[in-house]
Amino acid sequence: MAPRQSITLRYDVAMKLFYTGPLANAELLVVMLEKHGIVATQEFVDPDGDEFDLNRLTKVLVPEPDYDRAHRLFYTEKEGEL
Repeated sequence: MAPRQSITLRYDVAMKLFYTGPLANAELLVVMLEKHGIVATQEFVDPDGDEFDLNRLTKVLVPEPDYDRAHRLFYTEKEGEL
């Protein structure tokens, strides 16, 4: 399973590392970010690894202007959660 293709943004926007972890988690995170209107990209840490390895380390990058919002969505505690 190859990582998602990078989407070219209309403007040249700096990307910031948001997550590094297994490909399976990175794929899900990218989809979840997209559901919130954040266009993320991903790339393999080691480009020469096995393309079918779901545990292959993958970096997820988000546009710098969206980083704080993405961080709040996925890393802050939610009030009222069980």
